[in-house]
Amino acid sequence: MKSRFSPLDWLENHWATPAYGGWLLAVLALCFFGAATNTMAGWLYVLSGLIFALLAIAAVIPVRSLFSLALERLPIEPVSVGQDLTVVLKVKNRSKTPKTLLQLWDLLPDSLGKPQGTAIEQISSNDQHDWAYYLPTERRGIYHWQTVQLRTGTPLGLFWCRRQKTVPAKAIVYPQVLSLLQCPLVDAIGQEESPKLQSDRRYLASTEGITKTLRPYRYGDSMRLIHWRTSARFDDFRVRELEIVTGGQDVMICLDSGATWDSETFEQAVIAAASLYFYALRSQLNVKLWTAQNGIVHGTRTVLEDLAGVNFNEPISHPIPDKVPLIWLTQNEKSLENLPFHSHWVYFPMDNSFPTQAQTMGLVIDLNQSLEMQLQRPLR
Repeated sequence: MKSRFSPLDWLENHWATPAYGGWLLAVLALCFFGAATNTMAGWLYVLSGLIFALLAIAAVIPVRSLFSLALERLPIEPVSVGQDLTVVLKVKNRSKTPKTLLQLWDLLPDSLGKPQGTAIEQISSNDQHDWAYYLPTERRGIYHWQTVQLRTGTPLGLFWCRRQKTVPAKAIVYPQVLSLLQCPLVDAIGQEESPKLQSDRRYLASTEGITKTLRPYRYGDSMRLIHWRTSARFDDFRVRELEIVTGGQDVMICLDSGATWDSETFEQAVIAAASLYFYALRSQLNVKLWTAQNGIVHGTRTVLEDLAGVNFNEPISHPIPDKVPLIWLTQNEKSLENLPFHSHWVYFPMDNSFPTQAQTMGLVIDLNQSLEMQLQRPLR
């Protein structure tokens, strides 16, 4: 549907353009008219006049047919990479006559895919037609588009008329989140910290005086909350329900989005940031995300949307946090020199080299190996 400008395209978008059959009938009508002027045969005049009248009707009806059609788009639910986006458009016929022989095209951005189209045989008067289609997703992002095309050749297919409608759309594709069973990078945060934070961790790990009740284990519960003696007695995992739920301390996942990255490496870093955030959330830590442009955010939906839209080389609109331990994800070795005390890092080198300027422990990611397995290995 996206092509270079041509006079016929302009004519079809602003009025109507003849189809192949329309051009053929117009040529025949001119031939009959020329023959009539030469022979002065009245029936040839009548025949050419009937064809011209038919062409005039076939040119006017498609234009009028699209006037009373309205379009509505339902909100698009966010999905993760690999899942299908569900796009729903409603075509409403507000006139008292049926609308027939319609084509509908949704003009998607190039990064999301090719334009999607469908054919509609008929929409009854004061009725609507619902069209749903599914888009596979291969890359995270926040996608915007707004142009929908209606096209018709009713009633005879001799002329085509096309009109563009503005129907804004926003689709969010979240990054992939890896299912980490363990992550020493997150678990090590705070193990060498102040007495108060260590006290908080002992409080979280203790079994007396803070347990409200015991309940069966549910998927996603932290292993540190399992009450092992009771679990052994019942032959089933039992988890402590705390009187006051506490997450121990603050942890900041920081994606160095203000720096220059290799594009594919940056995508791996975004996946790592999302996976670390949700692992820390399951571990009941007070975790937040920092990016250069949007600063500090928290909350499942907000973080996922932030990571869906983040890009490298962003303007650094917010300072890097320096009051809490960081998990710093970067491809810039120099940025590892001045991290806050007790911070850790995830380094994505171009040549798998270990950073020599780092003052704290971290992980060096090999892009040729499984990211999920590397995030679960011990720190170096």
